[in-house]
Amino acid sequence: MSRAEYEACQARDEPAFRAAIEALTHKALQDGLAKVDYAAVIAAEWRRADLDQVIDKQVDIAIGEVREETSWGTLLNSLASREKAQELAAAAAERVYRSEPMKGALEVMAVAVGREVGRTLELSTLDAAEPALQCLEAFLGPRYGSTVARVVATDAAKEFQIDPAKGGASVSTGAVLVEGREAIAGAAVLLVRRQLSAMAARIGQRLVGSILSRLVSVVAGGVGLALIAKDIWEFRHGVLPIIAEEMKSRTTKDRVRDELAKSISEQISEHSREISVATADRIVEIWREFRRGHAKVLDLAERHQEFKRFLDALTAADLARLDEVVALVLAAEGEEGLMKRLQNGTLQQAVTRLPEAGMEIARDIRSLEAGLAWTALAGPALPKVVEHGLHKRAAVQDFSRSSLERLLAIGDSLAMVRLAGIQRSARDRLLELDNAELRGLARGLAEPELEALSRYLSGLGPAAGQRLLRAVAQNPVRMQVLASARVRDAVLSSPDQMAAVAMMLRSDSGFDPFAIRDDVMLVYDGRVSPILLWDKHPFAVSAAAILLVFLLLVLRRLLLGPRRVRTT
Repeated sequence: MSRAEYEACQARDEPAFRAAIEALTHKALQDGLAKVDYAAVIAAEWRRADLDQVIDKQVDIAIGEVREETSWGTLLNSLASREKAQELAAAAAERVYRSEPMKGALEVMAVAVGREVGRTLELSTLDAAEPALQCLEAFLGPRYGSTVARVVATDAAKEFQIDPAKGGASVSTGAVLVEGREAIAGAAVLLVRRQLSAMAARIGQRLVGSILSRLVSVVAGGVGLALIAKDIWEFRHGVLPIIAEEMKSRTTKDRVRDELAKSISEQISEHSREISVATADRIVEIWREFRRGHAKVLDLAERHQEFKRFLDALTAADLARLDEVVALVLAAEGEEGLMKRLQNGTLQQAVTRLPEAGMEIARDIRSLEAGLAWTALAGPALPKVVEHGLHKRAAVQDFSRSSLERLLAIGDSLAMVRLAGIQRSARDRLLELDNAELRGLARGLAEPELEALSRYLSGLGPAAGQRLLRAVAQNPVRMQVLASARVRDAVLSSPDQMAAVAMMLRSDSGFDPFAIRDDVMLVYDGRVSPILLWDKHPFAVSAAAILLVFLLLVLRRLLLGPRRVRTT
């Protein structure tokens, strides 16, 4: 790449950059096509297809058909009339070079020539790859750094690769069927074969026009020689024998080959610019796709030199993580927060060193800070935190390293999840229990009941607490009657907590007046809170209240007598 071409690649806008890519590609293609010896390729394919024999056979057929369709008078007149001779020559040439066998032979040749030119184009396209990719890096490097330029250039380089095992083409006048990758080289070869296919369909007319002038001049000027060389009897065919001899001659066939070489060369040269345009368009589209996928990162790199230097130090594998981290930080902390993280090193830590489990936590909570904090707290146990979803149940500040390790040591996912969902103080109190007790309680109790149990254990004396633990462990349903805040406060405020716990845990079957009497005595003696009596025996207390009201009404009647009715 020359200095002028390199400077053109450093254009400030995409259209100028695209023009530079197009110019480089076109130059490489032209240099490659200049090495193609079309005449030699056509000569080889001519011999392989035995086109001499095909032409000779079609000439005989065409001359016979023209002779059958033309009157003797016209044939004789053609010996003296240049115009008639030209008509017969044109008719014969049309029939030869536009016949189906000739079209088929030309199609076969087009396939072979397309294959040969395609190989040259593939190599030329590969030759164009290096300057095109250098141009791409020259355009992107000053703006976004070498990492971005290198990544985009790597993606673009894949478009120049050719897989011979996958590429293939079938050329015919009706259609072109191609299976393979849509790379730049493949597209170039496809275009060449498509154009040669179309040319194969229309070359017959061009060949007719090319050799017709020669045929006319020969038949017009060769009649005198023909009179000397031929029998009078042959005059009945007019100039047709001369036309047949000339069309079969080596000179005419060489002219046909020259015309084919010229046609193919012109056709390919015309479309090399189209290939260059397609190449430039594809490279620009690759850049645009990359820019759409990394829009915010590229915007930051273009506006902040410090961020550009940071981006330039990353590898291609880091870009996907960088995009995600930048999106998380911008959403939660804004651009100012992102630049602070760039300065304090946490951005680099998140992009290059944060484990995938930590990144998953950041995604779930939509907070990079949470991902970093959980990583620092859990250490090697971080995958277990993610596996059990503990980060979704509690904030990282609700754990110490020891309490997290203790929670993970339980070894039961359901128990861990439920314990993680309760308040830290309640959880820390429950974590003092052994694993067996803790697993049983956590699996049997819902989170509100676990919190209530923890508060009981914190407020009860040792004996009452153990009594409660044993009862709940045996039958977790019993915790339901103790879970409400009113009952808990009443139990904890009772002077005799053991009696209060025993009263609430007792299972009564039906109406038991003796149990009610005992509970009433506990309240009467001031050992338990009256609220517990209401929660334990709501129907009995309600009935007693109604009975008391009734007795008071009766007593009032006895003491005051019946109400006197005033008479008027």
